[in-house]
Amino acid sequence: MRQKASASQRRPALRQILLRSSVMALAAALFVVAPASLNSALAQAAKNEPRIVLTDANPQPMPIAIMNLAGDARLGADISRIVSDDLERSGLFKPLDPKAFVQTPDQVGTAPRFADWRLINAQALVSGAVTVQGGQVRAEFRLWDVFGEAQMEGMVLSAGSDTLSVRRLSHKISDAIYKRITAEDGYFDTRIVFVAESGPADNRRKQLAIMDQDGFNYRTLTDPQRVRAITPRFSPTANELTYMAYVNDVPRVYLYNIDSGQQEILGNFQGMTFAPRFTPDGQKVLMSFAENGNSDVYSMDLRTRRATRLTDHPGIDTSPSASPDGTKIVFNSDRGGVTALYTMNADGSGVQKISPGRGRYSTPVWSPRGDYIAFTKQESGNFQIGVMRPDGTGERILAQSYLDEGPTWAPNGRVLMFFRQSPTDAQGRGGSSRLVSVDITGRNLRELTTPTDASDPAWSPLIP
Repeated sequence: MRQKASASQRRPALRQILLRSSVMALAAALFVVAPASLNSALAQAAKNEPRIVLTDANPQPMPIAIMNLAGDARLGADISRIVSDDLERSGLFKPLDPKAFVQTPDQVGTAPRFADWRLINAQALVSGAVTVQGGQVRAEFRLWDVFGEAQMEGMVLSAGSDTLSVRRLSHKISDAIYKRITAEDGYFDTRIVFVAESGPADNRRKQLAIMDQDGFNYRTLTDPQRVRAITPRFSPTANELTYMAYVNDVPRVYLYNIDSGQQEILGNFQGMTFAPRFTPDGQKVLMSFAENGNSDVYSMDLRTRRATRLTDHPGIDTSPSASPDGTKIVFNSDRGGVTALYTMNADGSGVQKISPGRGRYSTPVWSPRGDYIAFTKQESGNFQIGVMRPDGTGERILAQSYLDEGPTWAPNGRVLMFFRQSPTDAQGRGGSSRLVSVDITGRNLRELTTPTDASDPAWSPLIP
C-alpha cells in the first residue's frame, strides 16, 4: 500500500485552494440541523485541517470522489449526479469515475479507507446518506480531506420529495462543498432569467424565460403575442424582475413578481424608458428616460414612485449599474464622441470617464464583490466581454467573437454569463444566439443549452 504523501507532495494540485473553517455559519445559512456528535467531530478536525490558498490564476481541477448517497438508491444517485455536474461545470473540480471507487456508499460510513482513496488520486471525498419519510427528504453528507485524513464538512439538509426540491437540496450541497474548498460562496442554487427568441429575423418573437443555473426547470414568463420583452434584471431578493417591453411600440419599464406573475408599469413617462436595473438595496430602480432625442439616467424610488434625474447631458446616457454598497453608479455614454464607460456618485455628482482603451464600451455591470466592472467592448469588427477595475485600470478581455454581449455576474463574482450570436449568411441563415459562461480568469468557457435561442441573461442572487 502506498505511503501517505508528505505535505509538499500532496499540495501542488491544490495549492490554489484555501480550506477555511466556516462550517457553522454556512450550516445556519442552509437551515441545517447538525447532530451534536457531528459538530464535535468537525471541531476536532478543523484544528488539524490544511489551509490551501488560491494563488494561481490557472488552477488545475481538483480530483474529487463523489459517492452516491447510501439509503434510498434512486435519490442517492440523483443527488450525487447533480452535485458532480455542478462542481465539474465550475472548472475547479474533476469528479472521478465511480467505476474506480474503492468502497461502496454503505462501507464508507464515518471511516473511509483514506489510503485506498489516495490510490485513485482522490484528494477529496463526498459520502453520506439520504432517506425519505413523511414526504420529506433528509440528506446527510460529509466532505473528507483524503490526504489529511479528516472530515472537512458535514451537514444534514431536508427538503420536500418533489423533483424541484430535491434539485435545490443538491445545489445547496454543491454550494457547501464549493465554499468549503475555495473559501468563496457558491453559485449553484441560483436561477437565470433571459430572453427566449424564436422565429425569423424579420419577425423575431422575444419573451422572458427563467431556469435554474444548470438549465433545468425551464419556463416562460411572458406572452410573446402580447409584449416583446427584453433586458430582464433580478431584484436583490431574487423574487422580482424589472424589464423593458414594447407596448404599442413604446418602450416601457415593468416590474414582475416571479411568484405571483403579477406585473405593473413602472412610472408614467411621456417618452421612452429602458435599461432598468435594481439598486443593491432593492429600494430603487435605475433606468434611462429618453425624450426629444435625449437620453439620461434616472433613479426611481419604488416606495414613492418619485423619479430623480441623475445625469443631464445632450449625449446618450444609459445602462446604469450601481456598486454593491450603492454609493457609485457606472453607465455608458457617447458624450465624448465615442461610447465609453463613466462612473458617478449615487446622486449624479462627480462624473468621471473610466474606460481607457480604444473601441466602444457598453452594458457595464458592477461585480457583486465590487472589485470589477464587466462590460461589452466593440473593436476591430468583433465584440468582446471584459472586466476592469472601478477606476478603469486592469482591463482584461475574457471572450470575443462575432457578437458577444450583455455580461451578468454570478452572485459570488467569480463567473460571468453573456450571450453569443453567430453571423448570418447572404441568405439570412444563421444568426443563432446562445448563453455562454466564463470564469473571471477567462478560462472555462461553456455554453448553456436552452430550448430556443437565448440572449440578454441575468443571474439571480442565491435563492433565499
